[in-house]
Amino acid sequence: MKKYKVAFFGTPDFSVASLKALTEIDNVEVLQVISMPDRPAGRGKKLQSPAVINFAKENNLNFFQTSNINKEHSFLEELNTLDIDFFVVIAFAQFLGTKLLNIPRLGAFNIHTSLLPKYRGAAPIQYALLNGDSKTGVTIQKMVKKMDAGDIVYSHEVDIDPNETCDLLFKKLEEHAAIGLIKFVEKLTNTNEEISFTPQDVSAVSFAPTIQKQDGLINPMTTSALDIYNTFRAYYPWPGIHIYTDDHIRLKIIKLTPIDTFVECAQLSFDTGKLLLGTQDGTLHLEVVQLDGKKAVSDKDFINTLKSKKVSITLDRSVYA
Repeated sequence: MKKYKVAFFGTPDFSVASLKALTEIDNVEVLQVISMPDRPAGRGKKLQSPAVINFAKENNLNFFQTSNINKEHSFLEELNTLDIDFFVVIAFAQFLGTKLLNIPRLGAFNIHTSLLPKYRGAAPIQYALLNGDSKTGVTIQKMVKKMDAGDIVYSHEVDIDPNETCDLLFKKLEEHAAIGLIKFVEKLTNTNEEISFTPQDVSAVSFAPTIQKQDGLINPMTTSALDIYNTFRAYYPWPGIHIYTDDHIRLKIIKLTPIDTFVECAQLSFDTGKLLLGTQDGTLHLEVVQLDGKKAVSDKDFINTLKSKKVSITLDRSVYA
């Protein structure tokens, strides 16, 4: 049986399921795992390897780590001598230059967690939730130099549950990415099947740029309750969402749900024993909150603290001016 030689490019936990799936395909041999360098992490700031490198070490796979694969000229020359059949790329966090893309015989294939051409970029999962989509998916595209613009060789849809948060959707799509990869590789390595290369519809392209920490600030004065709820879903657990109360104190919102109770727009209320936030068109129940430097608490405990100190809170409107 012919063994197809493969190099795998990936970095975080999200990539591991696909790497594992690739190693379990009988006619595939993973010759190299390429990832980012070790980085300091945790309170002790000790160096920690990316998740795919840990997997490679545990499974005796050859690996290479770099912050810029395109500048590793000697390694690329070595890679070029291995007669690689194809590359698999998922959440690698680096662009692959033309020289690198030309190495594999069959091409380099990127696994992207959206239905391309929708949500090209670094954060397709978050943007699907931000926009309240009911479906997303997995797309595998043959890589070109332009970001996520290559011809589509495989795709399938994945349902999004109405209350699904980003962490849950990440886990779901991690599994679906591995499933899609297995199906695609089986077809690619089957001499009786032909891969179809479908150009992306340029008129339907949308983008999902990197999420920043400051994106978590919500504006109830101009935003609907549903849009804020979808932002919470998209940004949970990172970067999370927050508002600013009196004297520019940040209040993180750890858990919330829409509620059928009227509160004035941009008002905070706890008259009913629940911490409620009025928005442009509805009300949100802030079930769990956290002040900077404090522990997360239920709204009930938060209200009790306010009452014990005989203080109230209001939204700091100067933030949104």
